[in-house]
Amino acid sequence: MAETKQRVAVVTGGLAGIGLSIARKLAEDGLRVAIGARRGDDLAMREMAVREVGEGTFVAGLDVCDEGSVEGFCRSVEDALGPIDILVNAAGITIHHTVSGHGLKDWEQVIDTNLTGPFLTTRATLPGMIERGWGRIVNIASTAAKSAVADHPAYCASKAGLLGLTRAVALEGAPHGVSCVSVSPTWVETEMLRSSAEIMAKQAGHSVEDEIAALAKANPQNRLVQPEEIAALVAFLCSDAAPALTMEDISVNAGAHW
Repeated sequence: MAETKQRVAVVTGGLAGIGLSIARKLAEDGLRVAIGARRGDDLAMREMAVREVGEGTFVAGLDVCDEGSVEGFCRSVEDALGPIDILVNAAGITIHHTVSGHGLKDWEQVIDTNLTGPFLTTRATLPGMIERGWGRIVNIASTAAKSAVADHPAYCASKAGLLGLTRAVALEGAPHGVSCVSVSPTWVETEMLRSSAEIMAKQAGHSVEDEIAALAKANPQNRLVQPEEIAALVAFLCSDAAPALTMEDISVNAGAHW
């Protein structure tokens, strides 16, 4: 079995927010990190990733909704870094709509990104992990999978589905040293949160800062979760210290009970 420092970790959606923090933390822990993102072929974004994550970081374009893109990306990672030992599915989007006003195209875009994407990346990497007898898969879900959030029906549905996918993968990998866990944060202070806050603030007729403050106050800790907190948890789940943590959904909720 390879030493931890030699293991290869793929992080989808790793050029911003939670994904970037996870990629940075895994690299700090000595893993060889590959980032896949829609903007991964942009030279400026690739240079940013190397600065933020470290020299040797592999960055390439990845559309998790596209089967060919996923398969091609995984082959490129293996050619550049070696077999993939760890997969972190952090790519995700949301679109504001009521259920009754939700267009099918927008619905499919969210479901494809947040649920079909992790299925495709898992399908591409799980067989190799099973064959080698070691692997870690972490899916970034959301407390919205259980509690729901108004005007985000596709997001809630996709994240609820991701919990089911996590459990199925955990069962398949369990006899072979492969774990699969979901991590479900509440609101995390990222670009995605600010974009959502801008829309909600406009609808409510108050400032973005007031909207963000209200989201923080909704948690008993009266604060937003930081991306680095999620990254630290994911790094532990990807380590040799957590072999029996599988089929779990870990809620990072700042004190709120869901």
